[in-house]
Amino acid sequence: MTEQTDTQQGIATAIIVNGGKTLMIRRREREGRLLWAFPGGGIEAGETPEQAAVRETAEEVGLEVKAVSVLGDRVHPQTGRHMTYVACEVISGDAIVGDEEEIAEVAWVGHAEIAEYVPWGLFDPVQEHLDGALPR
Repeated sequence: MTEQTDTQQGIATAIIVNGGKTLMIRRREREGRLLWAFPGGGIEAGETPEQAAVRETAEEVGLEVKAVSVLGDRVHPQTGRHMTYVACEVISGDAIVGDEEEIAEVAWVGHAEIAEYVPWGLFDPVQEHLDGALPR
């Protein structure tokens, strides 16, 4: 992960649906109350949120994805970081723990299981996207 400065960089998060499930990662270190999250990380200079979501997904979990649309952005209530949520499609690969320093585990999560991983709920546009994309 990149260093934080006085002006914190934005974070791009990939919302990936494949095979009727969404991909989540378990971080080795909690960020606020967050333990499980979607793949993502810092947006680098000159990079769009979509480019960052694609790059971070490849680095963190070894999947090649394509950015489809930006679902929304906000200041995350748990971390205080500016977040951009990007819907992505899998092009190729299998989800693995690619960055062992940051990530402990990956999981494909069904709609009914989301609350077990994120008990305080998801950002409304992300929840709406998953409600439409995942079977119940």
